Amino acid sequence: MNDRERATPSDFLLPLLLLLFVGSGCAALIYEIVWFQMLQLVLGATAVSLGVLLGTFMGGMCLGSVFLPRLIPEKWHPLRIYAGLELCIGIIGIGVLNGMPMVSRIYTAHFAPGLAGFIVRGLAAAICLLPPTLLMGATLPAIARWVRATPRGVSWLGFFYGGNTIGAAFGCILAGFYLLRVYDVAVATYCAAAINTGVAILALAIAPFAARSSADAVQISYEFPIKASTAWMVYLAIALSGMSALGAEVVWTRLLSLLLGGTVYTFSIILAVLLVGLVIGSAAGATIARESRNPRRALGWCQILLIGAIAWAARAILVELPGWPINAHLGQGSVNLFEVDLMRCAFAILPATCLWGASFPLALAGVAARGSETGRLVGGVYAANTLGAIFGAILFSLAAIPLWGTQESQRILIGICGLAALLALTPTISLGAVFKLAMCVALVWLLARTVAPLPWKLVAYGRDVAVDDFAQRALYVGEGINSTVAVTEDSAGERYFHVAGKVEASTLPADMRLQLMLGHIPELLHPEARSVLIVGCGAGVTAGTFRLYPQIQKITICEIEPLIPKNVTHFFEPQNQAIMLDPRLTLMYDDARHFVLTTHEKFDIITSDPIHPWVKGAASLYTREYFQMVKDHLNPHGLVTQWVPLYETDEKTVKSEVATFFQVFPNGVIWANDDNGSGYDVVMLGSADPELKIDVDALQRTMDDSNNAVAMAVLGTVNFENAEDLLRTFAGQASDFHGWLADAEINTDRNLRLQYVAGLANNLQLADLIYQDMLARRKFPENVFSGNGQVIDRLRVAMSGK
Repeated sequence: MNDRERATPSDFLLPLLLLLFVGSGCAALIYEIVWFQMLQLVLGATAVSLGVLLGTFMGGMCLGSVFLPRLIPEKWHPLRIYAGLELCIGIIGIGVLNGMPMVSRIYTAHFAPGLAGFIVRGLAAAICLLPPTLLMGATLPAIARWVRATPRGVSWLGFFYGGNTIGAAFGCILAGFYLLRVYDVAVATYCAAAINTGVAILALAIAPFAARSSADAVQISYEFPIKASTAWMVYLAIALSGMSALGAEVVWTRLLSLLLGGTVYTFSIILAVLLVGLVIGSAAGATIARESRNPRRALGWCQILLIGAIAWAARAILVELPGWPINAHLGQGSVNLFEVDLMRCAFAILPATCLWGASFPLALAGVAARGSETGRLVGGVYAANTLGAIFGAILFSLAAIPLWGTQESQRILIGICGLAALLALTPTISLGAVFKLAMCVALVWLLARTVAPLPWKLVAYGRDVAVDDFAQRALYVGEGINSTVAVTEDSAGERYFHVAGKVEASTLPADMRLQLMLGHIPELLHPEARSVLIVGCGAGVTAGTFRLYPQIQKITICEIEPLIPKNVTHFFEPQNQAIMLDPRLTLMYDDARHFVLTTHEKFDIITSDPIHPWVKGAASLYTREYFQMVKDHLNPHGLVTQWVPLYETDEKTVKSEVATFFQVFPNGVIWANDDNGSGYDVVMLGSADPELKIDVDALQRTMDDSNNAVAMAVLGTVNFENAEDLLRTFAGQASDFHGWLADAEINTDRNLRLQYVAGLANNLQLADLIYQDMLARRKFPENVFSGNGQVIDRLRVAMSGK
């Protein structure tokens, strides 16, 4: 080509600039993961809270990209500005780490439900996220000033964007699979700050040797034309592209977490594939932008191809991948299974993410004009793309999925891409434009019809959907604002409640026994209890136990997903005593940790419906700080029960859960819920009092009280006929497990170690081995049990195994 640009001395520094962006992107993603983890502990993990966090994070980047080119004089050296931005990001990142406790105190002191609470959430997020994200958003426009608005220069801007994204992908893997798994948020933050510092030093070292390319670049025969008056259509097209990209991320993350299991590793894998696709696409788009005389048309074709790529992803996730004969339980939590999951994610979503990655450099080239100030050029396109992304993430997470479901949401995504294609391909109204409109509408309509409905088996059994033949029928399937749920029934009439691809409750004997133990044990040991908090509604069985006790005056259920109390519990009314009809019931739709953190109420009993610890976000309900908050919200003599599964886990995970609980409740005890003598799960019980005492005679009198006759009849259905039957399930007290727990990792807010440990073990089946190991350490609790000598003697013999 006779219009190629000639290289200049400064151009040889471009690869080093690319390296700067790799480091910057890596640090940014580490911060993002750390800040979201820390702020969710304060603001909660509901979709509303996540929407506030994401909107604030991306909004700050958008504002930074817009205002930096307008506030900082163009004569300042771009590399020195860039170095200053990186240093400030590192300093503020460390400030956020150490200032979070203060933000938490301010937030909890001023939080109120409703609109006021939403505003306070936003203010808390803004205090933490806006200062650093403003600077992050400014980095690309700052360095963009070093290149010239020519096809070659804009091509390099695309490579910078790709370098930033590949660094982000590496940061995502580094944080999710190493820094936070092995260390904690402090180490991860210091690592990110060190990367910021290294990037700043390199930028300052390069600066004296980097003459401004706009000053020394030679004239070429081909430059961009003067910006057309329809450039706004390109800005709108890239905004719609960003909207579809983040909307698809929300939808696909929801669906893929069903298929792969909702661990923290699954979310890291999905995000990594998305970022890698953006890298590949941005590199391709940058090359096309350099060589093409009509990058705007290439942008339009990207959007047309996205229509097919989204339809492909829908078919892959909903039809193809569930049929792959992959047995997750054979992977034993190994790296091999992560490799398979990575391959499945790439198979489904990589084509679309590559096309979104290509869209950004093509949009830059599509609006570039002779004499453009590159900082403003990049800032404008980046801001448009980010604004669309913010709107897409909030629209699909808070509205589209809960209102219309993932099937219609994906059809909407296809339509958005069709609209973006029309904007990019039709700068003027003409007969050709009308033809393009008709063809685009037809393509959208045809491919939208291929999007399959969400299979109920995927909702119910997730990662096991391809390896078991579930002889059940679906009674209900619902996609809510926070979770996807289902209710099924087998041929024997047993019912199952599923959340996000796993069984959370059922009417099977072992599950019924567990759910009843969580409620009846604390109530029978605290017959003066008047107020109860149940964390998680589930099938309502645990909450329903308290309806049977007339002395209970207030029952509060805190549930994150509104679909569950409204649409699920009535399928289990015989088992949950129609708890939703009880006038004493108060329903709080909130993240349980957030509710406990912000409420001023205290309770006599706090219990939890089973929540699997390997699910991303659940570990925050097993931390030392959370248990301390629970203890602080107990009235004198108050009791708390906490479920611990022995299945789909390993000994390391169980030790972490038990040791963390016993640090806060050193008087804690454990009750076993075995399955015909084999290990299944256990219930931990702690008291607000310094010592826990169980009077066998008093317990029997409570069970014999005529006011509790209905409750005892229900307990009899799971073979608890008297106090002795109940006490036989005693599996040990804290002092019995001191040696066993010596190497246990304590789960704290700072490390959330449990979600990383449990996520590696969720495919294991070691329940009985763990259970027998625990029972081997059990001693008869002479300091806990008292009363009827004959009952005590029989219990002593039973617990000795003789």
